[in-house]
Amino acid sequence: MATTQLRSQERAAHARNGYPMAALGIALLLAGPLLGILVARGGGLALVVPIPFTVAGGVLLLVGLYMLQPNEAANLTLFGAYTGTDRGEGLRWANPLARKARLSLRSRNLNVSPLKVNDLRGNPVEIGAVVVWRVRDAAQAAFDVDDYELYVKVQAEAAIRHLASMYAYDDGDDLPQGAHTLRGGLDVVSASLRDELQARFAAAGVEVEDAKLSHLAYAPEIAQVMLRRQQAEAIVSARHKIVQGAVGMVEAALNSLSERQVVHLDDERKASMVSNLLVVLCADREAQPVINTGTLYG
Repeated sequence: MATTQLRSQERAAHARNGYPMAALGIALLLAGPLLGILVARGGGLALVVPIPFTVAGGVLLLVGLYMLQPNEAANLTLFGAYTGTDRGEGLRWANPLARKARLSLRSRNLNVSPLKVNDLRGNPVEIGAVVVWRVRDAAQAAFDVDDYELYVKVQAEAAIRHLASMYAYDDGDDLPQGAHTLRGGLDVVSASLRDELQARFAAAGVEVEDAKLSHLAYAPEIAQVMLRRQQAEAIVSARHKIVQGAVGMVEAALNSLSERQVVHLDDERKASMVSNLLVVLCADREAQPVINTGTLYG
């Protein structure tokens, strides 16, 4: 994936506590009428000139006030030029002519609805994820992409599609030994998804806090076929364990008969006994007893 060039970088704005500036602005606004009263009472015509400037100064100071909540930032721009980002809390003050664009720095959840994609084998699967993300660089989020929330959503879907094509849905003989799958290697897949998302979100100044698969299933058109395949594999695996256990039990039985010298069996009788025991131990149904009054040799 091509690397993105950093164009904007957050820097601290020239902002300050707004409470002293609010008090000063209110004081200047109140000083205007007081000066007007003094002029009306004959305090002197020299006071007429400062009155408009006093009121205008108070208005400018109050216009420069703005509020910031915890985990909130404001990007300041003056005549289209970025001047800095304020991450303070409470009542703040900055250049009255600067535009203050507030931006949330809180963690957010993105629930990516199940997407139909192809896995490593080319089988259609449905996969969804939940991504926890937050804005790391307010300047990048505001100025390097057009809409950072839409950017995160689109890039998250692209990352999930790419991730699904890198792993098979389930284990199989065609996979190398120790290969991870979407269903079996959840921790590895989640870590890979986080790395993929972080690389894609970096251009928007966004960081990934967590990402996990929330939905994983075969597509409906092949779900029944894959279910029968999984059932067949489970039956084969169960049969293999049953046969292994039966062979061990037969071997133990033959050794016990030989050690205790309960009965002496030649090779043909041993073969017959092994066959009968395996039928009894490996059969799906209960074996029906048969009384044999003859011998193997007629």
